[in-house]
Amino acid sequence: AQTMSNKEDELSEPKYLRGFGNEHATEAIKGALPEGQNNPQQCPFNLYAEQISGTAFTAARAQNLRTWLYRVHPSVDESHFEPLLDDCSRMVSSFSRLKCDPNQLRWNPMPIPDIPTDFIAGTTTVAGSGEAEEKRGVAIHVYACNISMQRSFYNADGDVLIVPQLGSLYVHTELGHLKVTPGEILMIPRGIVYMVQLLNPSARGYILEIFKGHFALPELGPLGANGLANARDFMYPVAQFDRGCSDVQAHDVVCKMGGDFFKRTILRSPYDVVAWHGNYAPFKYQLSNFCTMGSISFDHPDPSIFTVLTCASDTPGEATADFVVFPPRYMVAEKTFRPPYFHRNCMSEYMGMIHGVYDAKKGFVAGGGSLHSCMSAHGPDVATFVAASSCPLSATKFEGGLAFMFETSAILKPTSAAAEDNRQWRDTAYKDCWKSFPVTSPRASFTAPSSSS
Repeated sequence: AQTMSNKEDELSEPKYLRGFGNEHATEAIKGALPEGQNNPQQCPFNLYAEQISGTAFTAARAQNLRTWLYRVHPSVDESHFEPLLDDCSRMVSSFSRLKCDPNQLRWNPMPIPDIPTDFIAGTTTVAGSGEAEEKRGVAIHVYACNISMQRSFYNADGDVLIVPQLGSLYVHTELGHLKVTPGEILMIPRGIVYMVQLLNPSARGYILEIFKGHFALPELGPLGANGLANARDFMYPVAQFDRGCSDVQAHDVVCKMGGDFFKRTILRSPYDVVAWHGNYAPFKYQLSNFCTMGSISFDHPDPSIFTVLTCASDTPGEATADFVVFPPRYMVAEKTFRPPYFHRNCMSEYMGMIHGVYDAKKGFVAGGGSLHSCMSAHGPDVATFVAASSCPLSATKFEGGLAFMFETSAILKPTSAAAEDNRQWRDTAYKDCWKSFPVTSPRASFTAPSSSS
C-alpha cells in the first residue's frame, strides 16, 4: 500500500524550480505524478486530479496557461461563501466612479498599524483604473502589516505582483512555499490560494494588480537573445503539502471577486497539493539579477530599457502594465543630462522606493510612492537639475538606492484613502520640489521676426 508523508519543516528554506514560463513538474512524494496522462481513473495515492486554468482552453498554445494539481482533497466542498465586510474596506477594485487628478502626487511610507493587522487587512489601494468584474484595468496598492495571516486568501480578480520594501515574507501557496525579501518580487496568479507569514515584526511593500492578462518577459528586439531579466533566474516553488492537512478543524479562506470580499470556513488545510505540473504558478525574482542596459555614448535612453515584466494590452507596443526597476548601474553618457529628463507621458507612472535614495529628487524616501498620471508633467527637482547641468561628466556608478516603477496605459484615479491626509501618509508639499527653477533668457542676439515677415 502507498502511504504519504512530508518531513519538511513548515518554515524551512524553500527549494525552487527555475525558468520563466517553463512546463514545470514536481512531486513532494515520489510517484505522486501520474505517468503519461493528466487525469487517470485512479491517481497515485488516491489523490484527486484538479486543473486550474489561467487562460481560456482555446488560447493559443504560446499563451495558454494551466496547471494540473494532485491533492488530498478537491477544492470544492459543501462550505458556503459569505460576504466579508469587517477588515478589507481599504482595498478597491472598481474605479469608474472615482475622479481623475492631474496633479503630481506623492506619499510618505504607509505607517505600520498600531493594532494587529495581517497582510490582507493591511492592504490599501492607492490608485487604479477600470473594473475588476469586467476584467479590465489595473490597481496599485500598498501593504503594511504586523502579524502573520491565520487565514488564506485567493484573488479571483487578477494576478498580483508583490514588491516587499520592509520585512521578509514566507508565503504558503497551494503549489509550494516561497520566501521573499526586500530586493525580490513575487507574482501570484489569479485564483491561487496563499497565506503570508511575517519573518520580521512588521512588513511593508507595494502591489500591482492586473485585472486582465498575465505578466510576461518583454521582447528584446535589437538587444538580441540575452539581457534584462533572464528567464533562468525566475524561481517557482516545489510541491509541498501540510502533513496534517486532513486534521485541521477549521480554516477560513477569503476570496476577492469583483472587488467584493467573501469568506468560507473549511474543515481541512487548502495546502494539500502533493504534486503538480504545468506553467500556471507563482514565482519570485531577485532584482539584483537584472542585466541593466544603458547608453555608452550620449543621451538618456527611455526607461523602457529597465522593464522586468510586462502585461500586453490589445494595442501592439502598448502595455496594460509594466514593472520597471532602476538598479545600481554605471552612467557614462557624454554631453548628457544624466538624471531622468523632464517628461509628459501618455502612460501613467507610479514610482516606489525599496531602499536608499532616488537620483532625481530629494525627499523621495524608501517606502514612499509618487504618481504622475497621463500627461502630467514631471522631472528632476531644482537642486538635481542645477547640479546635473554643470557637474563633471566622469564615469559614475549609481548605487545609492533601488527604485521601481509601475507604468500603465490606463489613466489612474487616486482613491479617497490616498487623497486624505489624516494619517500623515500623503506628502502635500510634493510640488515644492519644482519651485524656483531658474528662468532662462533668450540670447541677446535673438531678433524677433518682424510683423511683415
